[in-house]
Amino acid sequence: MTADAAGAVEIRNALVRLRRATGLPVAFGGLVEPGRRRVRISELSGNSTAALSGLPVTSGNGLGGRAVALARPCAVTDYSSAKQISHEYDIPVAAEGLRSVLAVPVVVRRRVRGVLYGALRTAEPLGDRTLGAAMEAARDVEQALVVRDEVRGLLAAAAGGQPVREQAPGAVWEQVREAHAALRALAPRIADPVLRADLLDACRLLTPEPARSEVRLAPRELDVLTCLAAGATNAGASERLGLRPETVKSYLRSAMRKLGAHTRGEAVAAARRAGLLP
Repeated sequence: MTADAAGAVEIRNALVRLRRATGLPVAFGGLVEPGRRRVRISELSGNSTAALSGLPVTSGNGLGGRAVALARPCAVTDYSSAKQISHEYDIPVAAEGLRSVLAVPVVVRRRVRGVLYGALRTAEPLGDRTLGAAMEAARDVEQALVVRDEVRGLLAAAAGGQPVREQAPGAVWEQVREAHAALRALAPRIADPVLRADLLDACRLLTPEPARSEVRLAPRELDVLTCLAAGATNAGASERLGLRPETVKSYLRSAMRKLGAHTRGEAVAAARRAGLLP
């Protein structure tokens, strides 16, 4: 799956969540085209026509273009008569029968990467609750794009075949361990199986070398040990992984038994010797 296709999946999923959370009849959106200051509307939910499909929205133009230019949410109660926006896109908006519209930018590292729209077919204020839900949906997309960027960066760093550890000596290696823990904690929360697999592949690139022993830990056992290796307590691992405290303890006991360890510190050390942890 290409980066653009994967990003489109995140936009599509966010639109479904936005409509479910707000009851908005229509939601649509798209990503900023690479190297250009415009958004291509590629994903639609609840639409009755194809008028908006594929529409290129230039930065500064219309409601979405204004959101891109300002990098902040924008809304109008009646699109066709709104004074604060330009009206290059009135015809497709009217063809879809939209009146009250909001646009929320997806911003990653201070750069707008896409826009989410929500709309009513009546001219009435959308309200703070609806705007808040749209912003939350945009934040979800932002987080997913950050993870994808990190995964691609890690894969690129190891593309030459040099172990990541050799590229990160000294104190920097502790940051690698923390990144490893954060990525493993994120993986179970990602619904997209392709992205989840890519992320776990990136995690494996952060270990010093393939496992040298016959020890095989279950994914959640490794997740718990990864958190502990990064300095987390059992309670911290529970919060980070979204597991109950007793579940964390159960996974830890199982991992310790497999590794022949009597303490959590011994378990972490044994897992590192086996090449299971960075």
